[in-house]
Amino acid sequence: MDKMEKIVALAKRRGFVFQTSEIYGGLSNSYDYGPMGSELLRNIRNLWWSEFIHKREDMVGLDSSIILHPQTWVASGHVGSFSDPLVEDVKTHKRYRADHIIEAFLPDDSGVIVEDMSIEEMGQFIQENKVKSPEGNDLTPPKAFNLLFETEIGSVANGKSKVYLRGETAQGIFTNFKQVLDSTRVQLPFGIGQIGKSFRNEITTGQFIFRTLEFEQAEIEYFFNPNESNWEDILSNWKDGMWNFVTKVLGINEEHVRWRQHTDKERSHYSKDTYDLDYQFPFGWKELWGVAYRTDYDLKQHIEHSKTNLEYLDPKTNKKFVPHVIEPAVGVNRLFLMVLADAYTEDPETGRVVLKLDPKLAPYTACISPLLANKEELVTKAKELFNSMKSKYHLVWDARGNIGKRYAAQDEIGTPFCVVVDFQTLTDNTVTVRDRDTGEQERVAISELSQYINDRVEKSA
Repeated sequence: MDKMEKIVALAKRRGFVFQTSEIYGGLSNSYDYGPMGSELLRNIRNLWWSEFIHKREDMVGLDSSIILHPQTWVASGHVGSFSDPLVEDVKTHKRYRADHIIEAFLPDDSGVIVEDMSIEEMGQFIQENKVKSPEGNDLTPPKAFNLLFETEIGSVANGKSKVYLRGETAQGIFTNFKQVLDSTRVQLPFGIGQIGKSFRNEITTGQFIFRTLEFEQAEIEYFFNPNESNWEDILSNWKDGMWNFVTKVLGINEEHVRWRQHTDKERSHYSKDTYDLDYQFPFGWKELWGVAYRTDYDLKQHIEHSKTNLEYLDPKTNKKFVPHVIEPAVGVNRLFLMVLADAYTEDPETGRVVLKLDPKLAPYTACISPLLANKEELVTKAKELFNSMKSKYHLVWDARGNIGKRYAAQDEIGTPFCVVVDFQTLTDNTVTVRDRDTGEQERVAISELSQYINDRVEKSA
């Protein structure tokens, strides 16, 4: 079993991620987040919001609707060009992304940049190299497949209107740009950020939760005056912030992340420069987080299609202009998968599995338990400790089985500290605190326990 298979098994076994609608056979490309997963996901969201919204004076937040006016997606170009290259197995009729089929066919050292290929070039490559489907059958020529999910609104059949589930969170920011200006005291340069669900009708399944039909984005549009601010400096500052968030805030090993600049052919037509922050997942280097200089393309598109003035009035010069934008955008679910992959460790000798999550990310900060569940005095003392600390930390109570099994379970969900009330506690008010990563134990006075935990959580920051 490879590492990715072990992570998937752990995610299900310990309540991080479940296949959605599993009792009905599941749904392709769709997952639910269980008790542990929902806590980890919330911690990642909260840290992102704290770092990029609350701690910055030049940022405000937003929460836009999932269903926007359909003209939004016409203006943004999603209706016309938001597509993936689709090929179909001529026998099984299964559909695949042409670029993924080609990437799987090529050796690692081929030097071919598939992202630079047009649909026509992909078709030519597949034909000339006789590339087959995963089942070994011929493939149809690739064609563009639009990723937007269509739906309808309206109460009667002949009065329904076609709308789309949003394919990204960015457009809700652009369409609210004027209202944010009118309702707040923000001045350029400033950014608007939001976290929310997006939907894409993906052709092929991804690796676990890496590519799904429904996913969560944390996206920022940072607006500035190109005549007063150097876009390269702003882009560089956001790259530094992204790198710091991944390596310092989330505690990811720096050796597992890298920057990759988009080539001229790969980069979107509206972008002057784009970088991907890649992470080395168990299935290879893949995009985690992107940052692009989108110029004034988006606001100008919405000005043209909505006939609304979205210009910014400079309070110092009294001149109007359309701001330019730097966009850092990340999939929260990819951050989640990265965190799981980086934290997963297994002792080669004992097989002991430990999820070495940064304490700020762990679903529970500590586990409180009595040494023996059948000793009333120990249970009572442990419950008193649990109740006195639960307002400060997210704790878990565990009195099941023997202490070794409790430790093993908490290791697998990433709980940094296991606090055990034993017979010595009854005489001197100290407890045994076990460290998740080292397995070492030490006696700590109950009166000093909160400070002990705080010191170690803050040390990880």
